[in-house]
Amino acid sequence: MFDKLLLGRYLQGNSIIHELDPRTKLLGSFFFIVIVFLANHWLAYLLLAAFVFIVIKLSNISISYFLRGIRPMLWIIMFTVIFQMLFTVGGTVYFQLGPITITSLGVINAIYIFMRLVLIIMMSTILTLTTAPLELTDGIEHLLRPLSRLGFPSHEVALMLSIALRYVPTLMDEAQKIMNAQRARGVEFDEGSFVDRVKAMVPILIPLFVSAFNRADEMAIAMEARGYRGGEGRTKYRQLKYSKIDAYALLTLLLVTAALIAIRIFIG
Repeated sequence: MFDKLLLGRYLQGNSIIHELDPRTKLLGSFFFIVIVFLANHWLAYLLLAAFVFIVIKLSNISISYFLRGIRPMLWIIMFTVIFQMLFTVGGTVYFQLGPITITSLGVINAIYIFMRLVLIIMMSTILTLTTAPLELTDGIEHLLRPLSRLGFPSHEVALMLSIALRYVPTLMDEAQKIMNAQRARGVEFDEGSFVDRVKAMVPILIPLFVSAFNRADEMAIAMEARGYRGGEGRTKYRQLKYSKIDAYALLTLLLVTAALIAIRIFIG
């Protein structure tokens, strides 16, 4: 389960998406998350899904790889979808039992919520799979640099975000190892009631937290031993530079946004 989570992992490659400037990918991902909420028609979601599919193909990463990565988060998605379907009232009533009502508007909104969550997760996964942790750090720091004039610690924030994102797959792998060790001792995580399953997770959380704190302490010692003193006065070995491909990528995203606005105005 945990070893299938893709968020935070990086796959080395030489595709067009890999070669994009990290700032372009960061801005594009955040902008995509915003424009997803402009969609209010099936045609708009079809356009967004086609855009994500094209980006995945350009990254040279198998679509099945992304679909496997969504599985660990599927229960969160389904909980949100079911909650939306049961508590949104409007349109034709399909089913009613006490306070539970399923209507046509609830079903439509549930489908839209499902599409939004899947598209956002896949776009966020593309960002981390095609961008090295150091590139992410540099990209975030460059984007936050204007705030440094106001006293905002852009370098420290970028470093914290990068480290947190980098160690998500590491902690997931550690959790999977602990679960395998517990299974070898006879612990079953997929049997019993919901309360029993929650109780079975306690022996995983305690050693996982201990391992995370130990890893953080070791990293702090390693950074101090190498003379790390923050971002003030530090130079960069790799300089970030925009290219024509970055301009084309942002232009394509703007065209998609214009199409979504047109669909919302003239069709939705």
